[in-house]
Amino acid sequence: MKKSVKIIVLVLLVGFVGIQFFATSRNQSDTIPKTDFMLVNNVPKQVENIIKTSCYDCHSNNTKYPWYNRVQPVAWFLEDHIEHGKEELNFNEWADYSNRRKNSKLKSIINQIEDGEMPLWSYTLIHREAELSEDEKKIILNWVSNLKDSL
Repeated sequence: MKKSVKIIVLVLLVGFVGIQFFATSRNQSDTIPKTDFMLVNNVPKQVENIIKTSCYDCHSNNTKYPWYNRVQPVAWFLEDHIEHGKEELNFNEWADYSNRRKNSKLKSIINQIEDGEMPLWSYTLIHREAELSEDEKKIILNWVSNLKDSL
């Protein structure tokens, strides 16, 4: 019995070390495109800071990666999460969206903040600064509602 446990532990260790050689792509860019949400909408600094802190890591082309992003299988999870987030909404491509899609995304932002779905709890668990206070929620909801009404 002891020998089989050692073999299992050894196989798991070799497997863990082996998967470290499978790198993920990085979602990083040094440029801010002209289509970026902040530029197109002339967002007030307070709103910009909240959105960049709580949303941009998963919903833009420039993620600020934590140290543990270099460890598999965590990096695979993060890469999948970011890709899915960008498919849903990419703030860097905002100006390329149709007005209908923009309106839909703004409604979605409002609903998900009101329902406490965004930012994700799994993200705010580690990134405490991304958790929205009640005041920050009100600021974002008010500003996004006004933007939606102006489309």
